[in-house]
Order: sequence, then structure tokens, then C-alpha cells
Amino acid sequence: MSFTRRALLIGAMQGGLMTVLAGRLAWLQVVEGHRYKTLAENNRINVKLLAPSRGLILDRYGVALAENSQNFRALVVPEQTTNLEQVLNNVARLIPLKEGTVQTVLKTAKKSPRFASLEIRDNLSWDEVATIEVNLPDLPGVSIDVGEVRYYPLGEAVAHMIGYVGAVDKADQNTDDPLLKMPGFKIGKTGLEKVLDGELRGRAGAAEVEVNVVGREVRELSRKPGEPGRNVTLTIDSELQDYVRERLSAQRSASAVIMDAKTGAVYAMASVPSFDPNEFSRGLTPETWNRLLADPGVPLNNKAIGGQYPPGSTYKMITAMAGLESGAITPGRRVFCPGHFNMGDTRFHCWKQGGHGSVDLVTALAQSCDTYFYQVALDIGIDKIGEMANRFGLGVMLDTGLAEERKGLIPTQAWKRSHLGQPWHRGETVVASIGQGYVQATPLQLAVMTARLVNGGHAVMPQLTAMIGDVPVEKKEWPSMGFNPAHLAIVRDGMEHVVMYPRGTAYGSRITVEGMEMAGKTGTSQVRRITKEQRALGIKNEDLPWNHRHHALFVGYAPYNDPRYVVSVVVEHGGGGSAVAAPIAKDLILMAQQRNPAARVVSPDGHGAVPAPMKVNATTTLNADPADADVDFEDEVAPESEPVTPETEPSPEQGAG
Repeated sequence: MSFTRRALLIGAMQGGLMTVLAGRLAWLQVVEGHRYKTLAENNRINVKLLAPSRGLILDRYGVALAENSQNFRALVVPEQTTNLEQVLNNVARLIPLKEGTVQTVLKTAKKSPRFASLEIRDNLSWDEVATIEVNLPDLPGVSIDVGEVRYYPLGEAVAHMIGYVGAVDKADQNTDDPLLKMPGFKIGKTGLEKVLDGELRGRAGAAEVEVNVVGREVRELSRKPGEPGRNVTLTIDSELQDYVRERLSAQRSASAVIMDAKTGAVYAMASVPSFDPNEFSRGLTPETWNRLLADPGVPLNNKAIGGQYPPGSTYKMITAMAGLESGAITPGRRVFCPGHFNMGDTRFHCWKQGGHGSVDLVTALAQSCDTYFYQVALDIGIDKIGEMANRFGLGVMLDTGLAEERKGLIPTQAWKRSHLGQPWHRGETVVASIGQGYVQATPLQLAVMTARLVNGGHAVMPQLTAMIGDVPVEKKEWPSMGFNPAHLAIVRDGMEHVVMYPRGTAYGSRITVEGMEMAGKTGTSQVRRITKEQRALGIKNEDLPWNHRHHALFVGYAPYNDPRYVVSVVVEHGGGGSAVAAPIAKDLILMAQQRNPAARVVSPDGHGAVPAPMKVNATTTLNADPADADVDFEDEVAPESEPVTPETEPSPEQGAG
């Protein structure tokens, strides 16, 4: 009986264990079966990243400035050839290959699985694609693949601003984005391509592919396309941009900016010489790279935001505003100009050797009298002038986001002590008052300065981006800087006299189209002193080597009675601002008014592609009086001023200013 009970107990325990085991097996097979099947599948399924299409960069009317074009590539699979080297040589006879391409592919083939596709060449033309396709029977293992490559339709016209894309390097792999680890993936390297790369790049897609034991792809199981990057719409008017580049191209080295005085929208910003960003996108050759580096015009530099120049007489508005706002001068104050200004044992010369006689502020601006500003600058002091310059956007970063942007230099007593370990001298205040000496500014800063002067004193900042995707990001209103409107009006009056009155330094470049008249200020900044010996020999600016000649500058706005557009032009070593920079600025701002981009809303879909021209009198002509071409004026550089550069300083006993 006890045996029967023991057997029954053991049997029950065995039955229970079998039941638990059966239940567990059922759970694993029925409930968890799908999960473990997936885990098993992962042993033979690879996930392959798919690159998304890069977002487009458009102008304000939807014209593409950076887009994606088809990239045809010639590929070869080594295992499908009996003699890889012979196939590569046959391809080289059909289409041009870079020197060493065959050896490079052969070397890569030794390190890669024989079933892996290897790139022979990319960026094939239609004719080259057709040539390969026709000869495929004689090219075993060769095929044509289609991808995307970045293309810049305007080429050199937008190179500095838009920038270009390039391959990812180690310095770029500072995020967790898997796209950065994809072979051949490209990101923005310079310009707005770099600034807006996060918006333009998009998100990676994925494809599940079945592979065999050696890693060969057998079939694609599923595909999730990548999320394309967002399109970016700029404030730029592409036709105006191309016109600016074309107008500047006659110069050896120059830059210009056209901006909205009220909103800060940049309608054009160009620098010459330039380069073709498509060459970087396709892959730069050593010959092209060396040519760009050897060009004395420095084509890789964005001079509009990175070129730092003495602003010359365009800085006189800053000195004037500093004097007016501080109360050191009044609009009616007169200074007698005999053609020079004496301070101690140092003589500072006005550009006009015979002098201007007695001048007030408006006349001093109109005729660019150096002596007037020499005198009043000593009453104002360098620190107040520097503070005013900063308020007008000089010597500060303008937050374009572009890596090439530079802040320029606005000197003060504290700056010189901290950077040079030297005291400030009164003679340096004299020199700085006319935008020489240590003072440096970029063309974009000069455009911002002009905009703030003529828009009622609002702290406008330059804007290049209007929309990201379909979201507007452009700012339309800016805070007031609190200037006395009467002081701004006096300075504007002087700038009007520069262009609109016969004795103004830019009268020869006036616009005679009713309703489009321009006002502004010329500037000619000395790069290097002309020695007394050179003057005695009669050597003039044009006799000097190109890189020793004066810079030519002009800042302007239009229409003069209701400012909307501002322009700044800098021609490196171009000579006189009146003779060289002002005529260029006249053409640029006239074209800006004719296209009138401010009158149209930003339209990335292209519906705003035809700008509304500004209204003009039907009886007027769109060209200035031809007789004006013969009007010429002296350059506004003091021809014999000794302390015109930081290298020449007044004696220490002249004191601080």
C-alpha cells in the first residue's frame, strides 16, 4: 500500500513537471515564436542606411541657388570580370579617367569582397553614359549607377554666400547622426551650406537586406526612404545678385552689398574674383586648387563679410554723429580749411591742397573736407567716436552665422593699451576721424551703418534667410537706438549734397531718374604712405604697384527722400571713391530699384518671380546724363598727411585725445 502511494506521488510530480515543460514549450512556440524568429532573422538581415535628398536653397522668388542633379557613376564588380585590370583599361579608352584611377581601383579591390561594387568614376556626362552603355558587352562587370550631386546653377555669382558641400572628415563627426558615417555622404563645408546644414541634411532612411554567410546581398526585404532636408528660402534676388557679380567683374578685386534699409534683408552680396562651387562639389583637381591659391585677388575669400578695410571718408558720418549726439559740435559750427590742419609740430593735410575755406557740417560731408573732421574729432575724443561706431554696427559681429565673417576694428584708448601696451595719442584721433589709422570695417558693416543712418536710427541687422521650409524667419521690425532725429536728418542732408549738388564728390554719379535719386558718401582709403621722396618725384597713386594703391569706397541709399535700399561698394586698390566706386554703386542701386524686391513677398513656390518695378516718371530716362561721365573729382586722401597709418605716430608729448 505504501508502495502504491509512493508511486502515485512520484507519478504526480513527474506529470506536473511534464505539464510545466509542455506549457513552457507552448509559450515559446506560440506566444514568443515571432520574437525569436525575428532574432534568428537578424543573423542574416542587414540594415543599410539610405541617404536622403538634400534640401534646396532658393532665392526669394523660388529660383534654385543650390539643387540636386543626377550623378551618373561607372561601377565595376570584380567577381563578374575575368581580368579586372583589362576591363578598367578598356573603360579608360572610352571615357577620360584621372591619372592613377586604374591603380586605385585595383588596390581597393584587393581590400574589398569580390562581390562589392567599386566606383570607377562619377559625374559622367550623358555622352559618357551612352558610350559606356553601348560598350557594356565588352565591359563585363561594369554598370551605370544613378545618384545625386549638389549643383549650383549660378556658379560664381553665389559661391561665397552659398558655399559648397564636401566629404565628411573626422572633425565633422561630432554628433550621433548616422549619416555622417555613410561612405561618400557630403555636408556643408562653407557658406550657408554649412550654416544651415542641420536643416538641409534631412534624416537617414533604411533598407533591410538579406545577406548570405559571406555578406553578399541576396534580396531587399523592406525599404523606408529617408526624410528629405528642408528647403531654405533666402532674401536674395538671384537676378540682382548675378548683375552685381557681373558689374564687379571688371575689377581685379571688389565686393558689394545691397540691403533693405528697413528690414535688413540682403538682396545681393558679391565678392570678386570668385570660384565655381561646382568644382568643389564634383571634386577639386590639384591644378584648380593651386590656381585658386595663387590668384592675388584671393578668390576663396568672401570679401563682403571678411574683407577688412580702412573705411576712409565713409567713416565721417560716424564722427559727425558722435559730435552731434555728444554735444561737442552743432550743425552750424564752421571750420576754416586752408588745406591742412596743424597740431603741434605735425601737419595733417586735407585732400584738397588749396583748402575748402569755411565749411559747416553739411558742406564738410558734401565736399569731404578732412580738415573739418580733424578739428572736431579732437573736441569729441576717440572713445566717443568708437562708441558711436559700435552702435552703427562697426567693430562688432553682425551674427550672419557665416564662418568667414570678421568684426573689423574700432580703436579706443583702452583697446590700444590692452592690445599694444601703448598710450593713445591725439594725432591718432585725427587720423581715425577720417577712417584711417587702425580703423577697419567690412563692406557688410558699412551697409548696416548706412541703413541705420537712413532708416530713422533703428538697429537693423542683415538677414540672409527668409524661410526654412514653409516657416518665415525674417524679422521685419527693429528697435530704435534713440538717436535725435534732427541729427540723423543733418547727416542725411550732407549725404544728399554729396551726390545731388554740383560740388559734391559724387555728383558725376547722380541718378537722374525721378523718384530713384541716390544719396551717399564717397571714400578713398590710403593703404600705404607715399613718402616725401615719392611726392617730390611726382609719383601718383596710379604709378604705384597695384597692391599699394588706395581702396575706393562708396556707401549710398535710394530713393533719397524715402530710403529703402542701401548699397556699399569696396574696390580693392581701385583708386578714388568718386571715380571708381560711386559709378558702380549708382548702377547697382538703380538696378535694385528697377527690380524692387522689397515690393514683393517672399515666394518660394515661384509665384513672386516677377518683381514690381518702382514707379518712375514716364518722361524720364533710366540713365544719368551722359555728360556726367566727364565729371571727375579729386581723390579724398590727404596727399601729404604723414600720420595716415598706424606705422606713423605723432610724438608722445602731443597727449591723449
